[in-house]
Amino acid sequence: HLAYLPSEFYLGEEARIVVNGRMFINTGLHICVNRGAMLTLGGGGGASNNLTIDCFESISIGKGVGIGKGVTIRDSDSHTINGNMEISAPIVIEDNAWIAFNATILKGVCIGSGAVVAAGAVVTRDVPPHTLVAGVPARVIKENVQHNVFN
Repeated sequence: HLAYLPSEFYLGEEARIVVNGRMFINTGLHICVNRGAMLTLGGGGGASNNLTIDCFESISIGKGVGIGKGVTIRDSDSHTINGNMEISAPIVIEDNAWIAFNATILKGVCIGSGAVVAAGAVVTRDVPPHTLVAGVPARVIKENVQHNVFN
């Protein structure tokens, strides 16, 4: 017996979503693409339940990307801290990356091709291709990793 979770989808004025091929996203998703923002989804990958994507500027997810249950991807703080006016910055997740369950990807991050983000990691800095990052904040644990989520 499958349980379907409620989902939310919001597309603001002048916002865009580009889907490049087939992919799957299970139930319980929250996708919000705010005014003027752009969300790009590559094909050949997929996401498990309870995915949260909050796009205020630009989020690009490449081809063959695997996204685990409970992942949050958010390109904005939505507020200033100590006068810092840079509250949003683009996120790029390159092809064949793997984002494990309950990971959080924050503004201004590029996750390289074939990289792995461990369960529960909070990514605040770029992740080089084919590396494994883990922790809060995420740091490199292993280099030259190979995985086969969708390839």
